[in-house]
Amino acid sequence: MNVLLLRPDPGNERFGLGPFFRVEPLGLEYCASALRARGHEPTIVDLRFGHSVRSWVRRTKPRVVGISCMHALEYDRVIECAREVRRASPDAFVLVGGHAAAAFPGPLESPEIDAICTDDGEEIVPAVAEALRTGRPLTDVPGLRVRTADGWVATAPLEDRTGLDAIPVPARDLVERDRRKYHCLLFRPVWLVETARGCPFRCSFCSVWQLYGRSFRERSIGATVDDFASVGDAVFVADDLFWNHAERSRELARALKKRGIRKRWILVQTRTDLVGRHADLLEEWRPIAKDFDIFFGLEAASDAKLAGVTKDAPVSASLDAARIARDLRYGVTGNFLVDPDWDEAQFQELWDFVAKNGFQRAGYTILTPLPGTELFQKLSPILEGQPWFKYDMHHVLWEPRLGAKRFFEMYAETWRRSILNTSGEKRWIDWMRQIKPTEIPYLTRVLARTQRMMKAHAYMKEHEAAQRVAPLRSAPSQALPAS
Repeated sequence: MNVLLLRPDPGNERFGLGPFFRVEPLGLEYCASALRARGHEPTIVDLRFGHSVRSWVRRTKPRVVGISCMHALEYDRVIECAREVRRASPDAFVLVGGHAAAAFPGPLESPEIDAICTDDGEEIVPAVAEALRTGRPLTDVPGLRVRTADGWVATAPLEDRTGLDAIPVPARDLVERDRRKYHCLLFRPVWLVETARGCPFRCSFCSVWQLYGRSFRERSIGATVDDFASVGDAVFVADDLFWNHAERSRELARALKKRGIRKRWILVQTRTDLVGRHADLLEEWRPIAKDFDIFFGLEAASDAKLAGVTKDAPVSASLDAARIARDLRYGVTGNFLVDPDWDEAQFQELWDFVAKNGFQRAGYTILTPLPGTELFQKLSPILEGQPWFKYDMHHVLWEPRLGAKRFFEMYAETWRRSILNTSGEKRWIDWMRQIKPTEIPYLTRVLARTQRMMKAHAYMKEHEAAQRVAPLRSAPSQALPAS
């Protein structure tokens, strides 16, 4: 049967990663490959680039429409997308999946949606298609929330975690129409590669480990090498925790070198304490790319704040990891959490830490209790009624201690201390020297969009509009993480 897989436009991407970072819908590509293996005809459409739901529904005449919901801020947009599908094809079966849908499916239990995938889509989506083709009850398919005449019901969980090598290579050919639009600052097009899935750690703000029960799965060396060989010259490794399994990581690096694979640019994500324990591993990997960046979850400038989000690593690990990576010519970037409960002294503490330790390549997100986390459960009384579009890590979800105006002034000043500020240490002309002349118009547009993050009035404008929808509540101090 024909299956249409949609990546919705999340809407407000004026802050955060939206202006400068956009990657291919790898999860849909894996689902499409699994569907092909069963004889179905999948199509992927990335609605972030202006494609029309109605025209693609008419063109593909799908029996099943799968909609990706990767982030909590997309819940309402996913339901709107499902409504568009219903108007274009009332008889199509609408299935929603993705990280946010699996971690916290409740907001998607809507009449426009027939089922929600609550585990690995590569296994469940083909099973749904087969059940519809053969007339089997959907309640027999594991890993679903299914809409029935008696309400929404959960099916049995998968018997075991999906083995990643059971999944064919992703169907990247289905997004080639938009390939040049997948980018990360200086680099485009960018390809996404997954070598492992899950995380065994327990940061309180993160929903990854809670969704996967702290499990960690890896693809085989051979499959991973083939995947690296099949993609282009700029690669973002999607693993939440790269280099977690040291011996396997070392084996993978050697296999890539033996195959003669070398990229122009690679970006990986990992923990600071892992790097501190395995400096030799970074040395092994360094030759595989001309430019090699590491994204660390730096989170905080003090041990007390790291303990407050259950990071299970001290600030000294951040400093050690940065030193080791820089010594081996890795680019060091990362992210810090900004707590609405901060006073001005705590902002100053972060600014001083960044300046002293050279973390100007870091980004800053507002502490946001993501659905599916313990932090969300703890703060649920004060979060009630807040619209999902505010869960973008650049809105506040409760009244800041400093008041919204002063908080956003301090937050914007924090961003001005990053390298994205073209009026700061790295100016527009410095960025342009790093790229080909033909790429200057593209990078100019991207950097122009990022400058909104340096302007307090831009945040306040959106904050005031959101306040008219759902006013903020004050958070009792005992509900907040330790700071």
